[in-house]
Amino acid sequence: MKLSVVLSTQFAQFQAATFKGGLESNLEKIARFGYDGVELAIRDPRLVDLDELELAIRKHNLLVPAIGTGQAWGEEGLSFTNPDAIIRRKAIERIKSHIPVAARFKAVIIIGLIRGIVSPGVGQAQAEQWLSDALQECSASARSEDVRLAIEPINRYETSLINTALQGKELVERIGAPNFGLLLDTFHMNIEEPQIETSIQMCGDRIFHFHVADSNRWYPGEGHLNFSSILAALGSTGYQAWVSGEFLPKPDAETAARENIENIKKYLS
Repeated sequence: MKLSVVLSTQFAQFQAATFKGGLESNLEKIARFGYDGVELAIRDPRLVDLDELELAIRKHNLLVPAIGTGQAWGEEGLSFTNPDAIIRRKAIERIKSHIPVAARFKAVIIIGLIRGIVSPGVGQAQAEQWLSDALQECSASARSEDVRLAIEPINRYETSLINTALQGKELVERIGAPNFGLLLDTFHMNIEEPQIETSIQMCGDRIFHFHVADSNRWYPGEGHLNFSSILAALGSTGYQAWVSGEFLPKPDAETAARENIENIKKYLS
């Protein structure tokens, strides 16, 4: 498996973006620590000089396994399930705008909190239908560019839509697009899954990307999760892609990133 860590290309309120801003210096650190790649959190591709970004990434011999899109929700309130049809359309178009970027880097587009929540006055069934319609449209657009999308089950305290691995797997099956799968995150799984390893094995080859953070959302090794067992379960599915660190920059980003890669390599061995 290959290792990466999250870097936000812009300032963000989201606390678990391990690195933020300072593109050149942070890429240098990420490469020096031994990571194979950098997962990019990009709110709006129009605000990023992609040629400059690619040059900086290639300079440090890094790859881009995935692109996070959640800042469009956190900073702008865009979501697939907003009661306002105009906002729903903007969210869909925002995800579509990531497709050329993902194609350029051969990256997975992450569908995190841009999926939204069940808003007051909106029924669960209606929100789920809006979500399904958006995912169908985005998956179809991405497929023509050979780009994959992955929805992340997120814990109940952040959204009421797709909290568990089973719910995510069922949604993937309903959408039925070969380029639409799952991103599993150990922090959220610790809250929602009865048994993390069993849930990973259940999802099998529909896992397109994998996030690690410990039970307290610090880097792996600072909480109570058994990452040796978790990563063994992931490997047992045949998954050989990316393990990406998305955790709080505690006690600071550099220490967290360094400890993460040292610990993950130990757990994998």
